[in-house]
Amino acid sequence: MDAFTAGILQRIESTRSDLDQARRSGDDFLADMEQAELEDLHRLAAEHGVEVSAA
Repeated sequence: MDAFTAGILQRIESTRSDLDQARRSGDDFLADMEQAELEDLHRLAAEHGVEVSAA
C-alpha cells in the first residue's frame, strides 16, 4: 500500500469516528461538516482508484 492510499484510508477512518462522535453529542453543525468531509474523501479516493470499505 502506498503512502497516498494509507493516508486517505486513515483520514476516512478518522473522519468517520469524528462524525459518529458529533452525532452522539448532538452537534448537528459539526456532523454536517464531518459528513461533507467524508463525502469529499470518498470522492477523492474513487478518483484515484482507492477502494474504501463500507463500514
